[in-house]
Amino acid sequence: MSERLNTPLGGTLERYLQDKGKGRGGEGGNYRRNAARELERFIEWAAGERGPERWTGVADGEQEPTVADLDERVFREYARHLAGDRGLKENTVRTYYRYVSAWCGWCVNEGYLGAHYAQRASAMAPLPEDDGRKPGDQQAWTPEQRHAFTRDVDERAREAIEAYATLPEDTDPLDEQRARYAALKAARDRALVFVIAYTAVRVGELLRDPDDPRRRGVRWEELDLEDGSMTVYRKKQQWDAASLPDPVIGPLRAYRKLADPPSGRWPVFPTFDQRTLAGLVREELADGGATPDEIEARRDEYARDLLLALNEDIRPPSLTTDGARSVLKRLSADSDVEIDHPRHDYLAPHGGRRGMGEVLVRSFGYTVAARYLDNSEEMVRERYSHIEAGELGDVATDALDEIDY
Repeated sequence: MSERLNTPLGGTLERYLQDKGKGRGGEGGNYRRNAARELERFIEWAAGERGPERWTGVADGEQEPTVADLDERVFREYARHLAGDRGLKENTVRTYYRYVSAWCGWCVNEGYLGAHYAQRASAMAPLPEDDGRKPGDQQAWTPEQRHAFTRDVDERAREAIEAYATLPEDTDPLDEQRARYAALKAARDRALVFVIAYTAVRVGELLRDPDDPRRRGVRWEELDLEDGSMTVYRKKQQWDAASLPDPVIGPLRAYRKLADPPSGRWPVFPTFDQRTLAGLVREELADGGATPDEIEARRDEYARDLLLALNEDIRPPSLTTDGARSVLKRLSADSDVEIDHPRHDYLAPHGGRRGMGEVLVRSFGYTVAARYLDNSEEMVRERYSHIEAGELGDVATDALDEIDY
């Protein structure tokens, strides 16, 4: 260990991130990206490049800090820096410190450090106390919200599809394309909402993650609407089947019929971002030998680049998880559904999963819910403990009523 104590802090970073990353070479995953950002800040702070003017770093700015410079006082000072100097929210302070603490624990396991200094009580003392948020405080779509939201998006999709299907025969081709595009967008939005509301699939398993190449969004070839199943890349890093309950089948079938994707490799939920699609279409047509003038002439034949992409089988990327949040914000704002939550003024994707989890726990218990949610029963019991607490309260009330009366 004595030799490793002289290792510069930055010299441990790449190996740690590879261990924590996902995919080939450990180069993917949100955790790696977020941890890398905060650990780089920690190393800059340790070198005296961040922090207040009086701060000169753990080695007084005379040399590059090494593992040997770390002790519980260093981590306590960094906790103070997070809690005070950077103006962060309390939850963010705790999250950022956990990244650094996890790296410190890895250094212990790898023989760089002899003790997990970041976890010592004196090191963690400056951190804000936990806000005490309970599992039941997180957003979960109520049955009333689920019904109202799915009804609203269903009505909008039906109206758009009917408007397109009943156009007069002499409708201008570009106007017809605009109507088809509006119907496609409404149908995609409806299918997305129904899948989020009823499948309890994590949105990160359903859509594209720009930082994880394995999560490229579910494709049509991965849906079996006859058997009611969908193959997704699970959080546990493996492909697995997820259930598609009856309420989801109709919207997906209608959407697929309308879209008529050129191949099964098309994403079920493609992006509708015009800038992204315009760039993709130009690039693909240019690769096929078209000149810039020919490309623009071809694009002018279509009301939207998505329709050109469908016709030419130019496969667009899937909607991202951030894009899904934007879609749900737009749809929530257009809906009459009542939303009263301290953190979200819209029906967030994770709320759909949690809402379905509550339905399953209340109706079938923790074991069945755990299987549907693709989680351990222990985790489900922890996250939905407020349900059991409420039920036990009812039992206690009934018992008291029997005794008192």
